[in-house]
Amino acid sequence: MAKGTGVKGKPTDDLPKAKLSIENFKKSLGLFNYLGHHKWMFVVGMFFLFASAGIGLYFPMISGKMFGVFGDSSSAKDILEEKLKSTGLIMLVVLVFQGLFSFLRVYFFTKVSESILFGIRKDAFSKLVQMPMSFFSKNQVAELSSRVATDVGVISDAFAINIAEVIRQSIVGIGGLGIILFSTPWEIAKWFLIIIPPISFITIFYARKIRNFSKNMQDKISESNIIVSESLMGINSVKSFTNEIFEITRYIAKIEDVKLFGIKYGKLRGVFFTFIITCLFGSIFFILYQMIQLKLDNKVTAEQFGTFMMLSFFVAASLGGLPEQIASIQRALGATDRIFEFINGKTEAINLHYGTNSNRNRVKGDLEFKNIQFTYPTRPDFQVLKNVSFSAKAGDTIALVGSSGSGKSTLASLALRFYEPNSGQYTIDGKLSSDYELTELRDQMAIVPQDVLLFGGTIRENILYGKPSASNDEIIEAAKQANAYDFIMSFPDQFETLVGDRGIQLSGGQRQRVAIARAVLKNPSILILDEATSSLDSESERLVQEALDKLMIGRTSIVIAHRLSTIRNADKIVVLQKGEVLESGTHQELITNESGLYYKLSKMQFELS
Repeated sequence: MAKGTGVKGKPTDDLPKAKLSIENFKKSLGLFNYLGHHKWMFVVGMFFLFASAGIGLYFPMISGKMFGVFGDSSSAKDILEEKLKSTGLIMLVVLVFQGLFSFLRVYFFTKVSESILFGIRKDAFSKLVQMPMSFFSKNQVAELSSRVATDVGVISDAFAINIAEVIRQSIVGIGGLGIILFSTPWEIAKWFLIIIPPISFITIFYARKIRNFSKNMQDKISESNIIVSESLMGINSVKSFTNEIFEITRYIAKIEDVKLFGIKYGKLRGVFFTFIITCLFGSIFFILYQMIQLKLDNKVTAEQFGTFMMLSFFVAASLGGLPEQIASIQRALGATDRIFEFINGKTEAINLHYGTNSNRNRVKGDLEFKNIQFTYPTRPDFQVLKNVSFSAKAGDTIALVGSSGSGKSTLASLALRFYEPNSGQYTIDGKLSSDYELTELRDQMAIVPQDVLLFGGTIRENILYGKPSASNDEIIEAAKQANAYDFIMSFPDQFETLVGDRGIQLSGGQRQRVAIARAVLKNPSILILDEATSSLDSESERLVQEALDKLMIGRTSIVIAHRLSTIRNADKIVVLQKGEVLESGTHQELITNESGLYYKLSKMQFELS
């Protein structure tokens, strides 16, 4: 099986291997649920698999007849030629049928595996996007992407190739060995029993050791690749700090380690190949020598000799390939287990049939956080919010102010119900937020974050994300309200301009305004602005702030801001410190309290500016 690559270029050999236990096989049977109406294809594929394996076992026995013709010195030439022709014709027919059955086996198994993969990919991605935020805080995105890509690829190979090969090679290997033992004189059969088992054990043991070396080798190569990736991704920092020689030295040290380990790996493989050549092939030639000796003593016929020869090669090839195929199935079982971990995992209560921007049961936007306490699942020993309480009437602007780590972004996440509070109540229009259908509630909310993520399509597609059914006129109007229309129209492709990966083709201010246009199109009742202008230059900040001011009109807005000048007109400012509300009120009320944190923060920013 070819090695696929997963996270950071690691080969599929690095995937965890599951034991070949009944429990793991039972888990893997869940894959067959994805066959649907294609179950008959699997049955037909198995039929052609057994048929091709059976014919493959029959082929060396027919080949032995040719040796019988060669060793027959008592018959006339024309009779021998007739026997040769008839044997050759039978072999030709056998080969044609084996080729046909092999093609049909591969064809049906491929259709079966692709049907299974389609279902797994669909369910895996569907489950991933419905997982709660706590799931993503515990799992790395790269690992999850690997599960959908690499693990599914391993399962594909197992169904399309490995399972069929294990069955075929087992039939040919074990069946051929049985024929040899029961049809060959004991003088030969005993050597198979004496020599083959210990050689097979040593081969499997040594192959496993080489595989472990291969994993370590790939790990070291992966580490060197990480240096390349980090250096190129951060090339601006490398050059601005003149650290080219540092990165070169770091890379050389790592590839020197790769070189030394590669030499050790090469020695180990050399010893393995030496063992294979001397012991395995030596054993075959030893048994062949014994067989020839029996032929010279006229204890076996030429046909028996030829059949033995062909069966020996077929058995050796089949049994020799079994360990790698079984290892591949073990990896597939491990991959299946990892995939089903989140396919069978608990998702959020998302309504996939709810149309985006449906505006059903539209909320007014009265919000209240009452005695909220919260701890992240990944940090159970650190309480982020401690008895936080504040409220907002529909259409109000609530500003959250405080130093980094005070809990502002956490409150935004709770507002969107990315997480549920450990205790306390979060109500909307006087109703517990948990009593709303989650999809319906989030459909009436929008967020404009500090670091805007645009998807790698066009500007039009990114704006449409707020309302996929929007008309062209609605898109243009949203862009105008977001102060994005002018810069969009200045591009040669205008709304069809590709934004690049994560929106890299646009400036920070342009990305923010596209995100605002997206929020305008969504027309939310509740708006969350998470430091939306903190990383912009003065001109971009002015344009973005103008767009945000228009967007907030008539909507309940939660604004997280470090620049206090942007939230002076807020209806209420909530000052947070270490997860607690220290003070709240309007700008005028808070600025008069010279002992308050808001006053100190305002004075500090005024002096800095």
